[in-house]
Amino acid sequence: MFGLGIIGLAIYAYTIYDVVISNFANESDKIIWILIVILVPLLGTVLWFLVGRGKRI
Repeated sequence: MFGLGIIGLAIYAYTIYDVVISNFANESDKIIWILIVILVPLLGTVLWFLVGRGKRI
């Protein structure tokens, strides 16, 4: 069970890292995605990989 927590934390950390290093058309998009991922961790991570990654430049 503890291993699943570490895997989840690693995926969450990678998502935040991926949002921070991504280039967007404007800076406000990046801030919005960072807030979504931090404030709603599970749903934000899923949304980032399904929707957000396609919005970057």
